[in-house]
Amino acid sequence: MERSDVRATAQFLPFKGTRFTHGLDGRCAPPYDVLTPEQVALWRTHPENITHVDVPLPADGAHPYDIAGERWQNWHATGVVRTDSRPTLTVVTMTFDDARGRVRSVRGVIGAVTLNAGVQAHERTTPKASTDRLDLTRATRANLSPIWALSPAAGLTDLLHGVEMTSTVSLDGVQHSVGVIDDDELVGAVCALVSSRELVIADGHHRYGVAREYAAEVASLRGVDATMMFVNELVADQLAIDAIHRVYPTMTADEVLQRLGDTADVVPLGTVDPSIIDRMDAEQAMCLIDDRGEGYLIRIVPSAVRGVRDLDGAVLEHLLGATDVRYEHDLNSILHGALPSGSSAVLIRPVGVDEILRTATTGELMPPKSTFFTPKLATGVVMRDVGAQ
Repeated sequence: MERSDVRATAQFLPFKGTRFTHGLDGRCAPPYDVLTPEQVALWRTHPENITHVDVPLPADGAHPYDIAGERWQNWHATGVVRTDSRPTLTVVTMTFDDARGRVRSVRGVIGAVTLNAGVQAHERTTPKASTDRLDLTRATRANLSPIWALSPAAGLTDLLHGVEMTSTVSLDGVQHSVGVIDDDELVGAVCALVSSRELVIADGHHRYGVAREYAAEVASLRGVDATMMFVNELVADQLAIDAIHRVYPTMTADEVLQRLGDTADVVPLGTVDPSIIDRMDAEQAMCLIDDRGEGYLIRIVPSAVRGVRDLDGAVLEHLLGATDVRYEHDLNSILHGALPSGSSAVLIRPVGVDEILRTATTGELMPPKSTFFTPKLATGVVMRDVGAQ
């Protein structure tokens, strides 16, 4: 029996969704953690945009979280948002062009997942000192943006295939199509399938931790023992995973090469352009970039990393040891953003679905910032008022 078969699983449940009364256009926004204050100001030109509540800013006043909570209650009182009369599930399909220009779609379902067991991280997380999400949850008593999780349970995509999409909204080139499942039989089938296997968090590790902390604070609050989650099937055609590259702000390319020593075969490349990603895939290699934009193809000698997990991030951790590292998803900012003098970067390859599935079945975590799941889920498609459940 596989280890995953004997682990406790979380319950996946329908919930009474809170939705914008007058549609999604102008009201949804990208997740809070990818927005700058300047971008928030643009989204807030619509008086009912979710960022008015989901992204409290110091400019809002002396107590921005209290203001967000008051605005959320006012939206309920004035009919900006309404809460469903009965529990449902919400299906979301994201259609987009991936990094290679191919049209892709990801379809999953938003429900409530119990917090007692059955959800695990897929990578080690970096600590966050800010209490932002906890303060916001305290003020609103709501889950405003879904955590994204992956299910190894086969057949979820097929179950969701026939759900009618009744509304759409486009954000940053991604079309989000939304439908509601209120048929008891289908709701039961989806919930049973998702609840049958342990879930793996793709995006939202911090929010999951906050949900558990908040549940411990207000254990008597109805509905606090679960949190809102988007779940899609852990299969290749339902995932688009980009790499998060490594930037070494205090280490030059020469110093990186010295540390690697004879563990790597190095090929000088000259000036590097985005086509390097295809070459890295073809040659199973990484690419070191210096502060002039010059590159070096790096092939690690297998004997030097025997016993190390076959992930570029894990290999770099092993070979370079403890060092100051920053994380950058945007390839162009590395190639054309002129790395600061004395710094360097290593471009790595995306993690494959097989490695994420391995995490789901063994519990072995990847290094921090190993994956960047795209596209990003829209905030505002559906919300979950904790006490209304």
